[in-house]
Amino acid sequence: MSVNSDNDLEGQIAEWRAYTDRRRELHHTDAEELEDHLRSRITELTEAGLRADEAFLIAVKRMGNLDELSREFAREHSERLWKQLVLPGEPDAPAAARTRRELPVMVLCAAVAALSIKVPALFGLDLASGDHGAFYARNVSLFALPALAAYFAWQRRVGPRVIGVLAALFVLGAVAANAYPLADDSQTLVLTAIHLPLALWLVVGVAYAGGDWRSDRRRMDFIRFTGEWLIYFALIGLGGGVLSAFTMGTFRAIGIDAEGFIQSWLLPCGATAAVIVAAWLVEAKQSVIENMAPVLTRVFTPLFAAALLAFLVAIVWTSNGIDVERDALILFDLLLVVVLGLLLYAISARDLTARPSLFDRLQLALVVSALLIDALVLLAITGRITEWGFSPNKTAALGENVILLTNLAWSAWLFLGFVRGRMPFARLERWQTRYVIVYAIWAWTVVLAFPLVFDFA
Repeated sequence: MSVNSDNDLEGQIAEWRAYTDRRRELHHTDAEELEDHLRSRITELTEAGLRADEAFLIAVKRMGNLDELSREFAREHSERLWKQLVLPGEPDAPAAARTRRELPVMVLCAAVAALSIKVPALFGLDLASGDHGAFYARNVSLFALPALAAYFAWQRRVGPRVIGVLAALFVLGAVAANAYPLADDSQTLVLTAIHLPLALWLVVGVAYAGGDWRSDRRRMDFIRFTGEWLIYFALIGLGGGVLSAFTMGTFRAIGIDAEGFIQSWLLPCGATAAVIVAAWLVEAKQSVIENMAPVLTRVFTPLFAAALLAFLVAIVWTSNGIDVERDALILFDLLLVVVLGLLLYAISARDLTARPSLFDRLQLALVVSALLIDALVLLAITGRITEWGFSPNKTAALGENVILLTNLAWSAWLFLGFVRGRMPFARLERWQTRYVIVYAIWAWTVVLAFPLVFDFA
């Protein structure tokens, strides 16, 4: 085989191995054993005269579907699986030791994040008073995300150069949020409050990737981490709400009003600390929630597809246009983001070598429905701009929907090619991970340029 053929083969095997590593049912040693079998079969087939790519496809097909293999390993080692889900078993002792080593650092970072949100109160900017909501709205991401980035920078052992880049980006975000003279009722303040957390979250992604942001695999890992983090954070938030209710009720029973403490300390400090704790939980039980997220994806994909199709039918039936007021635009953009999230999670959990299935066609229908809705929203926004001119909100909505339209349109094209058997599924995965850069550029553009372009309106 030529050098190029060897490189292509290693790339295919690496993609296959990346999928096996995401299967909780397959232990690390099981995955290594499967890879040895795969390589042995490829060697036999290439010695028989087949090309490397042909040998890879045939070898994978003969080994069988990875989902079936995972179920077989789960049945054979069920006791090991449940130990891994609940407690670190003997084979995972190094991982358990690493978790114990990282716990004090996580607690320190969570404490820093929790206390940082109380620092402005020392300068008269009390969160509980309600008079400084604009300050906290544009700075909320600056309380927890630097500590989260520091935690990942320590965990990944990133170098001084990457740390310098991370620090510079956080300083840039802080300057943009506070140096511009943004009025409390200005549109650019609202846009900054919405886009700065997204911009800084992607900066955290650089720390999560250990500085290797150019790697498709590491970007997909961060996308997967984001979904898992959201699930953990939501669960912690629900628990915090229950804790707050019980705290107020029990203290009220003895004549003490704990509402002030909860509003001033428990909720803000707990929320910022939960950002770090949720990230640590994802890392500590990395693959447990991975089994939950794909299940949720399979449950909600048909539901969202049905809802979007019903919405399109209603538009055609009633001939009603789409409301392009700010709240409606935010709702539609969130809907499109959820659709992309469902697509990304399905991609991250899918066997790249499996043939197209009914679920893939259902996802294609979901993406196409979202694409049509995005096109209708864009038409409505364009008409409103033509009639009333540009404003910060309309311009931001126009740009975001163009970006979403491009992502959805090319995703639909790649998905159609895969369903028709003309494109490998890996192309769709690469497209989604590389497009994250576009979202990062747009978020920073809104934060840094929009206030200047629109004269801080």
